[in-house]
Amino acid sequence: MTAVSTAVDLTDVRLFAENRHHEAFRRLREESPVYWNPCADGTGFWALTKYDDVLAAYHDHEVFSSAHGAILGGSFRKGGDTASGEMLVASDLPRHRMLRRAMQTLFNPTTVNRMANRIRVLLNRAVINIRDAGGCDFALEFAPLLPIGALMTLFGIGHDDARHIVDLTRKMVGYRDAALSDLSGDERIRLAHAQSEILEFFADLLEERRANSTDDVIGLLLRSDVNGEGMSDSQIIYNCMNIAVGGNETSSYTTCSGFLALLENPGEWHRLRADPGLLPTAIEEMLRWSSTNAYVQRIAVRDTVVRHTRIAAGDAVTLWNVSANRDPEQFLEPDRFDITRTPNRHLSFGYGIHRCIGARAGNAEINEAFTALLRSGLDFELKDDPTRLHSNFILGFTSMPIEVSA
Repeated sequence: MTAVSTAVDLTDVRLFAENRHHEAFRRLREESPVYWNPCADGTGFWALTKYDDVLAAYHDHEVFSSAHGAILGGSFRKGGDTASGEMLVASDLPRHRMLRRAMQTLFNPTTVNRMANRIRVLLNRAVINIRDAGGCDFALEFAPLLPIGALMTLFGIGHDDARHIVDLTRKMVGYRDAALSDLSGDERIRLAHAQSEILEFFADLLEERRANSTDDVIGLLLRSDVNGEGMSDSQIIYNCMNIAVGGNETSSYTTCSGFLALLENPGEWHRLRADPGLLPTAIEEMLRWSSTNAYVQRIAVRDTVVRHTRIAAGDAVTLWNVSANRDPEQFLEPDRFDITRTPNRHLSFGYGIHRCIGARAGNAEINEAFTALLRSGLDFELKDDPTRLHSNFILGFTSMPIEVSA
């Protein structure tokens, strides 16, 4: 490990809200790719920033445990994660394999198609409204329709309930953003309260579904088993929250980032309009470019060495997807937005056994968003500067005003 020329604090959400993080990660990759980030409370964590190191850590789940949760400080309590072994993203083998087997049917092709159809209806109406109004706040009025349509389909709920879940997950992820949360009081308590609101919603929905057999997510989980036993209430509720948070943030915020990249690179937007067949590779580039899920946390279960740097058992280790996806040793001209980039082996959905279970659904949602925008025949431009979310975990936007070009 070598020292960086200027200290970098990856817990400082202003670094990300002000879009200064890419330069910080460039320095870390060059000067200290295995970086110790001290925290104000006397603790700290390791940050892996090179593509090969992040990929290797995803693969080596025997050394780097997921059981303590994916987010730094994301637990209800200190010293452990309440969802450990209960939620798919907070579990290790063999528990992880059992939970994944129980949940992998949730995003089958039939369900994904129904979800895409519902989203298509919502987006087509939104495009008409944008045309008639001459614009909208893309981050507030268009992008959230993706998770709203997905939640309506997956949980068999109405538009208002789906919008409520989206608002709750935004509040949880944005617990350090004044636009989404009251910043008074202790951060940990504020986060715990936001998490509990989501858990309570799904606990109530679970009681409703228990009395009436359904084919939605909860109905399927009620009929699933883990290691020969039915899933517990806590397992069902935690994994419902996992689906809601992961699906909401990835699809909607990636759509925002991807659309902004097209507006800032009009040549790519015109290429895509001229050849919509480029959309699949364009979406992969949007996923790399946005890296919406900036990092995941792991805990070293035994001493290990990465790039000649010793990481001790018990140390927190963060795998920075957002940095790996801009590593010039993996991606040619990584700071260039190229809708025809191939190969494009980004890590935005994770890797290996912890690859996002909803990746196929997420791609389908983003595809519907840009298909609707392309078919509209409209040109767009930014009306005002977008406002980025104050978060180092999810890279998104709280506002992105656009207008229809003349």
